[in-house]
Amino acid sequence: METRIRQIELNGLLFQYRETGEVTAPPLLALHALGQNAASWDHIAAELGHQYRVLALDQRGHGGSARPGVYTFELMCEDLLCFANTLGLEKFTLLGHSMGGTVSFLFAESYPDRIERLIIEDTPPPFESLPAEIPSEPPSEPLPFDWLVIPSIIQQLNAPNPIWWARMPEILAPALIIGGGSTSPIPQNKLKEAADLIPDCELVTIEGSGHFVHEANPQPFLSAVKKFLGI
Repeated sequence: METRIRQIELNGLLFQYRETGEVTAPPLLALHALGQNAASWDHIAAELGHQYRVLALDQRGHGGSARPGVYTFELMCEDLLCFANTLGLEKFTLLGHSMGGTVSFLFAESYPDRIERLIIEDTPPPFESLPAEIPSEPPSEPLPFDWLVIPSIIQQLNAPNPIWWARMPEILAPALIIGGGSTSPIPQNKLKEAADLIPDCELVTIEGSGHFVHEANPQPFLSAVKKFLGI
């Protein structure tokens, strides 16, 4: 299925996104992980594009989108709001992986009436744990994203806002959290904690998938997603 690469201006910044499926189909927005870009969803979009208009956004600092040098989960959440508003999407299904999953949690908490269904891949909201070291300078080799994203996001992971967990019960849409099992670096018990706080949430574990479930085990991932979406 054809994927169309498009650009759009959001709050004075140029963003790139990938569109798969018919423009008249129900919208599904997809957010990638730290250091990835929208192309990481291409295989999933090709499958879901038969029933949905899949819109995968290069988040700020990634892919073909602007690199403004300022990065927070909250700013990415506002980027998503502006993206949806600019495209005239009143309500949509939201799919987020890792960093994109955290942005998706925040969005679903802040704008619960905009979400039709919520799908989160292998991440809970950031939680208190042993702080990760924040790198002081970029690696010598070039990166396919803005290096400043890394220290900015790690800083937020090291000092998470407790309101992110406190507002989880405010997510009104049916939700699905897909975990990668024991081979994932993400504590899977935290996924269960997150699922238990959302009023209507199912937790599915695809054992042995690690953190990148949709890449390591695309068919079981798609099966879980399609069952949840009823397609």
